[in-house]
Amino acid sequence: MKAASSLDYRELARRRLPPFLFEYIDGGSYGEVTLRRNVADLEEIALRQRVLNDISALDLSTTLFGARQNLPVALAPIGLAGMNARRGETQAVRAANAAGVPFCLSTVSVCPIAEVAAASSAPFWFQLYMIRDRAFMRDLLAQAREAGCTTLVFTVDMPVPGSRYRDVRSGLSGAPGLRGDLRRWFQGAMHPDWAWDVGIKGKPHQLGNVAPVLGANSGLEDFLGWMRGNFDPSVTWRDLDFIRESWEGPLIIKGILDAEDARAAAQLGADGIVVSNHGGRQLDGVPSTARALPPIADAVGDKLTVLADGGVRSGLDVVRMLALGARGVLLGRAWAYALAGGGEAGVAHMLQLVEAEMRVAMALTGCTRIEDISRDTLVNLPRL
Repeated sequence: MKAASSLDYRELARRRLPPFLFEYIDGGSYGEVTLRRNVADLEEIALRQRVLNDISALDLSTTLFGARQNLPVALAPIGLAGMNARRGETQAVRAANAAGVPFCLSTVSVCPIAEVAAASSAPFWFQLYMIRDRAFMRDLLAQAREAGCTTLVFTVDMPVPGSRYRDVRSGLSGAPGLRGDLRRWFQGAMHPDWAWDVGIKGKPHQLGNVAPVLGANSGLEDFLGWMRGNFDPSVTWRDLDFIRESWEGPLIIKGILDAEDARAAAQLGADGIVVSNHGGRQLDGVPSTARALPPIADAVGDKLTVLADGGVRSGLDVVRMLALGARGVLLGRAWAYALAGGGEAGVAHMLQLVEAEMRVAMALTGCTRIEDISRDTLVNLPRL
């Protein structure tokens, strides 16, 4: 089955993946209020249809952080993506390369930096959390530089992990030891295509970038325990000096929801920010990205590059985010679903769908270039 829209890949992923992996992609924190808001608030934003404009030539390309790209999107960092398809991050980076858009590798990817670099034909971005062990962070950044990564995405909205109840119910977390292993093994066995292609042929199932510090204890429970113990809740804005000293390329701060924090990021020398609530996976009840984005873009849009993620499921949503003030959009669940449902070809097809949907939206709003998309492209803004 080939997905007719990017949303169809969610159903393909649900069928193919063991529940503990699908719920990890699909779920949010607590009651998932913010997760639902991200999607619903974007859907409420009406585009302003215009007619009798010359839209015979559309240009969807843009420049982000000095690099020209074919679409104003990037594949966001997704943890454990290599469990959704065989060596999944390598498949995704090849699809991003073919589409001419950036790929961002998560710190907690299955495939390590070097493996993704070997599969990639273009520079990619790297995402980092603030970890207690600064020497380990320096080593990761050195690996990223050596692999040719051009841009660092530093995630700041996860000093402590949010409580994701779906992960407990599915068995990803909350069932320690042999009981949890058996539960996940049984779920995998009930999805034989995944079990053969990923579970057996996709080994090793380590989190490649943190495997050296996990050592022989590299199961999911070991990783979750390491994450809880090693993410640094004491981090402040002053710690950005450490990041700047260790990284020479463009620096993007991911996880901004407040205009005051956005101004602080600009003052401390960040090159960009991602307006994001972590896809509704951290603090539940915060505003959707669509509501948070306009005042942030107004506050700092001329001082740094504003990106956004959260609730984006289509090319129409990309246009909406651009109209709200973003210069580029990170696709998260959209590519995770596509990877699980169709591998590299699925991610490539999802990007083609996003491009086709953007072309229609731009043509019917009278925008021939990405730079033409503005607040004037909208009928209404989200209620603040």
